[in-house]
Amino acid sequence: MTNVLILGAHGQIARVATDLFLTETDAQLTLYLRNAKRLKNMGREERVRVVEGDVLDVRALQAAMAGQDVVYANLAGAMEQQARCIVQAMEATGVRRLIFISSMGIYDEVPGERHGSILDPYRNSARVIEASDLDYTIVRPAWLNDRNEIAYGITLKGQPFANPKAYVSRKSVADLVVKLATTRGLESRQSLGVHKAA
Repeated sequence: MTNVLILGAHGQIARVATDLFLTETDAQLTLYLRNAKRLKNMGREERVRVVEGDVLDVRALQAAMAGQDVVYANLAGAMEQQARCIVQAMEATGVRRLIFISSMGIYDEVPGERHGSILDPYRNSARVIEASDLDYTIVRPAWLNDRNEIAYGITLKGQPFANPKAYVSRKSVADLVVKLATTRGLESRQSLGVHKAA
């Protein structure tokens, strides 16, 4: 049984991943978010604990990380600062496995596209994580939709992003997150582009 801490648990991918964790695995989930009322019904689930907190509050983050096997971060906003707090809390608690949602384009790997400063929070947070000694996987999805399908492919850092104009489903990204969280050593210290399967 895997204990998974989900940071930014009200996020759209995170909610789909939560459903998959509950239906496809025996994982125990800790859902961490700034406003716990948004997930008030989830607290009734036997395998779910809901914790209200801010990722920038390292002390609260460390408390939530106690006893966890995997940290899955699905965040927005001050991402570089959040990444620094996550790395600090994981180093303090000895939790090693991190799955971090980023964006395609952070390495200028989308042919013909230069997304410029809009991607800086994603680029900078990825640099923080890649500079750590954590067992991380950075996930870089293409544009997203809400289709009820699992159909995706993966490109590695340094490869051109495949099929970048097509939308990939949030369920596809969530499926990858669940696999990464529950399969020891899978894509360790990798940065994975996630595209719609052609």
